[in-house]
Amino acid sequence: MNNPLIITGSVIIRKNTVIRNEKNEFNNEIYINFATFIKNLFKKEAIVYPKFYKMDNLSKLGFMGAEMLVKNSGIFDRYEKEDVGVVMMNSSSSLDTDMGYNEMIRDKSNYFPSPSVFVYTLPNILIGEICIRHKIKGENLFFISEKFNPGMLTEMVSMTMNGNRAKVCLCGWVELLEDNFELALFLIEKSSDALLAEYSPFTFETLTNIYKYNQ
Repeated sequence: MNNPLIITGSVIIRKNTVIRNEKNEFNNEIYINFATFIKNLFKKEAIVYPKFYKMDNLSKLGFMGAEMLVKNSGIFDRYEKEDVGVVMMNSSSSLDTDMGYNEMIRDKSNYFPSPSVFVYTLPNILIGEICIRHKIKGENLFFISEKFNPGMLTEMVSMTMNGNRAKVCLCGWVELLEDNFELALFLIEKSSDALLAEYSPFTFETLTNIYKYNQ
């Protein structure tokens, strides 16, 4: 019998605010655009990773959410990199980057498409950036959904973990289009008797409640 799955961490990023494990950790009270917000968050976390500045905005958002999700979690001490899975979804796919790339190729008289931008015209590249950063080698999936879909998320993650294709999973929603952005990531593990009493179960209802926090 498979052990129940539990949520051992969560990160919500919306409205220029970061909420980790249902506690407010970062807030820009004055409205700023996404580029400034995510750069401020990157500096606040004191991360040393020059490649961050070369990523597209969707990858930057997912990257920072994953950084804050795994920070102090100890998952890379408890699990092999091959046993870590990643399951993500969003609504706009890579449209934010696609529009920028389209601007580059629209003018045939000034046609200089950038390979470095073209790389990011697939949404699952953000999973690649997370996996490269943390050397994750487990199964990964990216889905497109009209809105945050806790039913699809619980189904896909449960299939992955109960099918022994992952022992721990980073999963959730990473949506960005221009300056409209929202992230809801969750760290999912198989429970022991001790952990089951300490953490919330990985269910449709629990995901929905955490996602709605500070909405």
